[in-house]
Amino acid sequence: MSKRIIAISLLLLITSCKSTLSPTEKRNLTNEIDAMGTIDQVAAYIPQGKYANYSREKWNTFKDSVMADNTKRAELLYKKYGYLGFDKVGEKGETQFWAIVQHSDKSVDFQNKVLKSLEKEVDKKNASPANYALLYDRIKINNGEKQLFGTQVDYKENGQAKPKIGLIDTVNVDNLRKKYSLDSLKKYLNFMTERHFNMNKNILVKEGITEPVFYK
Repeated sequence: MSKRIIAISLLLLITSCKSTLSPTEKRNLTNEIDAMGTIDQVAAYIPQGKYANYSREKWNTFKDSVMADNTKRAELLYKKYGYLGFDKVGEKGETQFWAIVQHSDKSVDFQNKVLKSLEKEVDKKNASPANYALLYDRIKINNGEKQLFGTQVDYKENGQAKPKIGLIDTVNVDNLRKKYSLDSLKKYLNFMTERHFNMNKNILVKEGITEPVFYK
């Protein structure tokens, strides 16, 4: 390989992810992530407002479209800028970018790439440790594997939250959670249980469950 080709290859490697942004670029990028994050949260939650009257089929079509469009755009942004940490989009923007990746369940390869970058940014205190834990578990679940932190849940018949698929290490889970700025597993599961109850109260009450079933 000639010296000219080697030099060009090194230049491409160095400039593949833009690390230094002008104030205008930061503002534009932050605004774009904010818009993407806003619609992501609409699609990730139960239908609200004008979406409340959507049929299940229409809602699912809308939700899938939002997630697909956001994933496609997030992949392009990641390729250009790398992980969008605090230094590029601020704390709110970092969480919004992470949430978009978190919901990119049809692109697990993309999630894995971002996870590796996110780990490095957490080490540099440029991203949320909790977001790393949540994405780590999400990927495990998407691969049909047990979780490390217990952040991904499903629900028992009584509405009580439980770690989906199961945990890799039940003994040390709270120590791991604390390391990544997460509450204890019991506190988290009780929070998710209450949230699930409030979101599905009409259905659960009809089944005789009149209040959240907390872990003691």
